[in-house]
Amino acid sequence: MPTPPPSDGPELVPQDGTGIPDTLQRLWTPHRMAYIRGENKPEGTEPEGCPFCSLTALTDEDALIVARGDSVYAVLNLYPYNPGHLMVVPYRHVADYTDLTQAETDELARFTQQAMRVARKVAAPHGFNIGMNQGVVAGAGIAAHLHQHLVPRWGGDANFMPVIGHTKVLPQLLGETRTLLADAWPV
Repeated sequence: MPTPPPSDGPELVPQDGTGIPDTLQRLWTPHRMAYIRGENKPEGTEPEGCPFCSLTALTDEDALIVARGDSVYAVLNLYPYNPGHLMVVPYRHVADYTDLTQAETDELARFTQQAMRVARKVAAPHGFNIGMNQGVVAGAGIAAHLHQHLVPRWGGDANFMPVIGHTKVLPQLLGETRTLLADAWPV
């Protein structure tokens, strides 16, 4: 086996079956496999087994709920694209945006605005991606229960890690992010 080039980093030790060691560091994110495999993803369209329906019975801390309203709530995404990625979700199990009541639509909009204000206060993002995927074909991970995403964005947040390494580096644990957002959310 050829000797790898010298480096200032840790000594490179061959691992059986992996070929020639290189100078790349590995960031292991095994928790992402649950998402990739679709574990705990609800089947069908019924509220039974729907994670968005079951979250509301948990404590805010356990469910990562940031704020609760009369007809919607804000919750952190378990598989965030960026720190502070949250979703505004109606309590009612409804799949299509056109099926929301006027009160649900209004509160969903108000919660989205409030989420932007809170994120700006605690994390100073440069912008946001806001939207919802309607239907599996449109990319909805849980198509049976409507939810709107709010993803804070910063200049340069799409660096080489997700582009080349297909890995997202998140500098904060979800529980810490939830506490920051929840504490800044007006009552």
